[in-house]
This record gives sequence, structure tokens and C-alpha cells, in this order.
Amino acid sequence: MIRQTIILVSIVFGIIACGNNSSKTETKLIANNYTENNETLKSQKLTKADSIINEAIQAHGGTLYNTANYSFIFRKKEYRFTNNDNQYTYSVKRDQNTNDFIINGTFKRHVNEKPIEISKKNTEKYTEALNSVIYFATLPYKLNDAAVNKKFIETTSIKGINYDVIEVTFNQEGGGKDHEDEFHYWVNQETKKIDYLAYKYNVNKGGVRFRSAYNPRVVDGITFQDYINWKAPVGTPLKELPALFEQGKLKELSRIDTENVINLKK
Repeated sequence: MIRQTIILVSIVFGIIACGNNSSKTETKLIANNYTENNETLKSQKLTKADSIINEAIQAHGGTLYNTANYSFIFRKKEYRFTNNDNQYTYSVKRDQNTNDFIINGTFKRHVNEKPIEISKKNTEKYTEALNSVIYFATLPYKLNDAAVNKKFIETTSIKGINYDVIEVTFNQEGGGKDHEDEFHYWVNQETKKIDYLAYKYNVNKGGVRFRSAYNPRVVDGITFQDYINWKAPVGTPLKELPALFEQGKLKELSRIDTENVINLKK
């Protein structure tokens, strides 16, 4: 009887010990999983540059961009952009008979409402031109595209107002013909809107431009603004442009005016 009792007690303690070992193993696995998940979450956290650009997009129009449908006049031509989440159509009426379209990345030209073929060189040229106009008219909407790389540079002030400076570069894949261009955006810390931008490009022997926004207006929830386009000597670091601007050392080249903005969804 005593022997049976000892055996029974041994079995019970054995079960408890196995249970404890199992619990320890499970606890260790849970801890490991938590650590891995936590590291994954950390890696997925937004960078400072991401957060600043997200706030800027929200301030300029936010999710309204996703289904926006607007027209405007730029340099006497009528432009339109229609967004439907991941689908989009851009167009420009070049003259009374000629219309260019970019539909989800594919360029088409219609003359007298009929599609025509143009050379590969001209296709690239007119695609870039149309994309560029819509890109600047809808800033900062496209700054979260997959090909965009964002980096926080510094906090600075222009004319007594504080700005966060974000550098934007592009991947070769998906970054367009001018993917080597570099941009800086000055995001107003109070309004979260982009008041200034600058870029340097390499084509045609290169160049440096600085743009100051003016005439901001909100059209059915989306901000549109015009820009004065300033020229700086080739090779000027983008970080130095605000100081040169304040000192009056930049030369005005042109005005980027987006006129007669109409919400076509009304």
C-alpha cells in the first residue's frame, strides 16, 4: 500500500513537473513571438519624414484626393485629373482638336476624337509634361507613392516662420524619366502646408529652382496654390536657397499659375 502511494505521488509530481516544463516552454514561445512582433511593429513605424508628409497631405486635402475630379487652366491649356483610388486619368486639351491623356500610366493622343500614333520620343515627352503639371498642381498628394524616398533634413525658419525640411528622392523603378532629380519641401509647422519647394535636375546641363507659394485657396476641401519660380546658380545646395531667397539673390523666372479651378464632381 505504501509502495502504491509512493508510486502515485511520483506520478502526480511527474505530471506537475511536465506541466511546469510545458508552461515554461509556452511562456518562452509567447515571449519570443512578442519580441518578434514588437520588432516588426517597430520596423513598420513611420519615420519623422513620413509623419510630416502625411500631415501635409491631410492639410492640403487628405482623402479627398483619392476621388478628386477637377479641371483647371494652366498657360492657356485646360487640364483635368480624375482619381479613383488606384485608378486615374489625366488630360490636357492642347488645342481645339488635340487632346492628350494618361490613363493609369498609359499615354494616348486623340485628334478630332480619334486615337493617333506618335513616336516613342514624343510619347515620353508629352507624358512627362502632363505628369509634371498635375504633380505640381496636386502637391503633396503624390509624395506617398511607392517610388518616393523621404528624409527629414532639419527645422529652419523663413521670414520668421518655422518649417520642417523634407528631402525627396526617387527610385529608378517607378520614379519616371527624371528619377535622379532631388527635391526639398518646406512644411509650415503651424499650418502643415507646403509654402516653399526646391529641386535640382540634371537634364540640359542641370539647374536649380526654388518655388515660393502664393494665392492659396481651398476649392471644395482641396488646397490649390500658385508659385513664383526662382532660379539659382547651378550647383547651389538646396539647403541654402531660403537664405538666398530672403536676401533677394534669386532671379524670378516665371509664374506657375493654376487658374479657374473647378470641381467637376458638382
